[in-house]
Amino acid sequence: MNLLITGATGIAAATVRLALAAGHNVFVTSLNADDCALLNVPYLAADLTDSVQADAAVAVAVQTLGSLEGVFCVVGGSGRRFGDGPLDACTDDGWQQTFALNLDTTFHIARAALRQFLAQDTGGSLVLTGSVLASHPEPGKFATHAYAASKGAILSLVTTLASYYAPQKIRVNAVAPGLVRTPMSQRAQSDSEILELMRTKQPLAEDLLDAEEIAKAALFLLSESATQITGQTLTVDGGWSVS
Repeated sequence: MNLLITGATGIAAATVRLALAAGHNVFVTSLNADDCALLNVPYLAADLTDSVQADAAVAVAVQTLGSLEGVFCVVGGSGRRFGDGPLDACTDDGWQQTFALNLDTTFHIARAALRQFLAQDTGGSLVLTGSVLASHPEPGKFATHAYAASKGAILSLVTTLASYYAPQKIRVNAVAPGLVRTPMSQRAQSDSEILELMRTKQPLAEDLLDAEEIAKAALFLLSESATQITGQTLTVDGGWSVS
C-alpha cells in the first residue's frame, strides 16, 4: 500500500516504522526537514497550515509513489504556547493558532487527498487524528479548550466525509488517542501529579501510552482488514474514556 503520513515524530514516526515493517511504501510530509530525514523515507518538508504547500506535498507523494491508497493526517499539537487554556483565559492567538495547527492542517491534507482519490477512481482510505479530550475532558490537568474544540471538529468531519464519499469507495475514519508519550506531551511526562493520575485514568497502561499503540490502530483503519469500516472513531486511550 502507498501511504502518505503527515508528521515526523511521535505517533507519525511510530506509524512510519510499523508501515515499513509491514512492507508498505511511505511518503512523509512535516514542517521540520531534519525530523523527516531521520525516518529514511521519501519526504517533503512543508508547512501544512498553508494550503499551497499541502497540495504540493500530496502531489509530490503521488509523483514519488506512483499512486496514493492511504493517508494518515496526524500533524497537530498543543496550543498552550500560543495561549490556549480555559476559554475565559484563552487568547485570540491561542485559539487561532491551535485551530491552524490541528484543523487547518487536517483540512488542507484531507482535501488534497480526496481530490487525488477521486482522480484515481480507485477509492482510498483517509485516517484523521482526534483526541479523547474532544469527548472525555479532564478539567484538572488538561483544560485546553481550543485544542479540544479543534479535535472535536475533526471527529465531526470524519462523519460527514465518510457519508459523502462512501459511494466512491473512499473510507474516512479517525483515531482518538489518550495521553501518549510523544514530544508533544513533554509537560505531562515531567509532571509527577499527571503521571500519578494516569495510573488510574489510563488503567490499561498505568502510564502514558506508547505511540505504537496508536500507530497500530491507524494502520488497521488504513488497511484491507478494514475495507467495510467508515465513519468511525477508534479510541485508543488505555481506558481513559471509561475511567
